Amino acid sequence: MKILITGIHGFVGSNLVEALLKEHVLYGVDIATPIKKGVKETFSWKELDVANQPHTFQELEITKKLQHIDVIIHLAGKAHDTKNRSEVASYFQINTGLTKKIFDFFLQSSARKFIFFSSVKAAADFVVGDVLTEEVIPTPVGPYGESKIAAEEYIFSKETLWRDSKEVYILRPCMIHGPGNKGNLNLLYNVVKKGLPWPLGGFENRRTFTSIDNLCYVINGLIHKDVPSGVYHMADDEALSTNEVITLMCEALSKKPHIWKINRRLMTGCARLGSAVHLPLNLERLQKLTENYVVSNAKIKKALEIEQMPVRARDGLLKTFRSF
Repeated sequence: MKILITGIHGFVGSNLVEALLKEHVLYGVDIATPIKKGVKETFSWKELDVANQPHTFQELEITKKLQHIDVIIHLAGKAHDTKNRSEVASYFQINTGLTKKIFDFFLQSSARKFIFFSSVKAAADFVVGDVLTEEVIPTPVGPYGESKIAAEEYIFSKETLWRDSKEVYILRPCMIHGPGNKGNLNLLYNVVKKGLPWPLGGFENRRTFTSIDNLCYVINGLIHKDVPSGVYHMADDEALSTNEVITLMCEALSKKPHIWKINRRLMTGCARLGSAVHLPLNLERLQKLTENYVVSNAKIKKALEIEQMPVRARDGLLKTFRSF
């Protein structure tokens, strides 16, 4: 198949290229358009704008190249800024605006499948109950999740234009990890690498992650199988505690874990003090580090007719940490 991937130079895009290049012809859309191994050609967003209404010979050539795309995978977006330094408008310009642009292109194209990477943060900033499923009424908190749910809503506002003739998948992955990623897991790894003790061992939380290998497997399944359109959460099968994650990091480093199980009330008091005098450990950060966030992958597994993901959560995380 001919597959068009936006954000093709990013972490997920680069891994998808490796997973798909042997069986498919790949094209990209991104801010920069350098040559990428396995990608036939990468177009700029401006070139995508003119593809539907070409006026010059050059624009006509671009249109011809994009005429016979079979699948569009939309990865491009603005990641969640954990330091809260980004302007609110930039999330909507990128996460919502680019989704509108590429989805409008999809509706006018011959492509039959559209896969949009949203986020579990579009559904909920925290999980009420034991597990987050697709049945939850979305209540995003903050511009990242709000801009993602706005993109989802735009796609469904056009449902009458695609329901009978195309297939549209909205994926909501939880934290994606793998060799080459950058994010909170890297920050935690660097703390562990320095041999610093983990003082929050008294909190036994549960979280799910998404291995990039499992993610690529699911994308491949959506491309090849007859899967109903809809929203699908994406996660590994098993949930792990932060204590277990730190233990895996130490295993990758061949270090002994230093996990201190300090009284939870005492740590909460320290965090409350941190909020008052602006210390690194405050109540908000304590909540994020110790909360439960378990995401169900039952719906996507049922749709792909599989009983389990190919990579266990523990094995995927070890692979990630060893790459660090």
